[in-house]
Amino acid sequence: MGRRDARHGSRLAFWLPVLLVLALLGGAGTAYWLDLDRADPDEEPAAVAPPAGLDLPPLTEPAPVALAAAGTADPARVGRVVARLLDDADLGPHVLATVAGLDGSVLYAEGDGTAVPASTLKLVTAAAALHTMPADQTFATTVVTDGPGRVVLVGGGDPLLASTRPDRDAYPRPADVVTLARATARSLQASGTTEVRVGYDASLFTGPDVSPHWPDSYVPDGVVAPIESLWVDEGRPASGFGRVADPARAAATAYAAELAKAGIAVRGEPRQRRADPAGTELARVVSPPLWQLVEHTLLHSDNEAAEVLARQVAVATGAPATFAGGADAVLDALAALGVPTQGAELYDGSGLSRDNRIAPETLTALLVAAASTQDAELRPVLTGLPVAGFTGSLTERFAGGTVDRVGRGAVRAKTGTLTGVTGLAGTVVDRTGTPMVFALLTDDVALLDTLDARAALDDVASALAACRCGTGAG
Repeated sequence: MGRRDARHGSRLAFWLPVLLVLALLGGAGTAYWLDLDRADPDEEPAAVAPPAGLDLPPLTEPAPVALAAAGTADPARVGRVVARLLDDADLGPHVLATVAGLDGSVLYAEGDGTAVPASTLKLVTAAAALHTMPADQTFATTVVTDGPGRVVLVGGGDPLLASTRPDRDAYPRPADVVTLARATARSLQASGTTEVRVGYDASLFTGPDVSPHWPDSYVPDGVVAPIESLWVDEGRPASGFGRVADPARAAATAYAAELAKAGIAVRGEPRQRRADPAGTELARVVSPPLWQLVEHTLLHSDNEAAEVLARQVAVATGAPATFAGGADAVLDALAALGVPTQGAELYDGSGLSRDNRIAPETLTALLVAAASTQDAELRPVLTGLPVAGFTGSLTERFAGGTVDRVGRGAVRAKTGTLTGVTGLAGTVVDRTGTPMVFALLTDDVALLDTLDARAALDDVASALAACRCGTGAG
């Protein structure tokens, strides 16, 4: 009896506080529901009165987290910072530079005319793509029927289509032919088909797949792949080194192998053929959205992706999907944006051609347009820029002396490098919080001065970051 009473007392000691809390909550709930004039906390949380005796301050409009810098930079201060650094023998005899405020005002300019832009041209291609197509546009790779026992793999110009399934943390997350093959197999098996021949259609892009304005060594040396609307791994072989001679055929071969693994017997080797417009679609995969493709292209200075985006600009505007058609369509898009294109000559979308010419004012005007608060369509041009000393093609840059370290994190820019050519174009925030855009181009650099010329441009951008150039600075 004693032990049972003890257990009873223990249970009562445990449940009594619980019952009291429930009773209080129940009473509160009853009081709440009986008070029909009280605001519902689920529907109108801001209208619920505080408990009696609690004095809360009135609600006010919060201040902005960060205030935009007033005005722009002082041209005289910018000039004092930039001019002496650009007078560096390592940069060679042909140096062009423009620094501007976000209102478009020119703060500093050196040199006239145009220069070889190298990969800074990718800024132009990216802006044209975002202007001519929705930011969420995707590019599909499909499989369609082509009569009994035949399927055709159709390239839609997905620059990042992969031969294997991506890692979970891949960004952007590419589409892949493994997923496409498995989806195809399910569709075929549902209709009772267990054996097919595979064709492939890469006809979306036309004209030569290697630019006549590129050196003949580019493809054999693995600098860039032939540009086609169907490929996997951007035309790289399984080893990851070099480029395949026929990217579309390599993609079809990879797809056919995955289709066989998925349970569909594949007869013969894949053959090139046009897809039947009346064919039934069996499966599709889509690329990441355009804005992610743009960020990827700029961050990693991806030549293949840039060339595909230029062709997609041509497709979107009804121009021939060739190197020339893409270049013309990109320039037309820039003009439509109000960006000056005087003297510009474009022959590709990546900047690999030494025949390309552009003025630094074109690049700074483009960056000003991307920073505009009136229209955010070009914003991925800015968000895709590498961060000095931290990301993308600037990861190993800005690692020199004291001035360079100031630029780390404060400069975001697109690089441009060819033999004898060095460029840097992007944004910078100075010590007063004043933002600026800049474009620095030099295309007559001695081979032995290549690294020093690159470091000299890093110094210019870092000096702008270290400057107290804002008009409100003391």
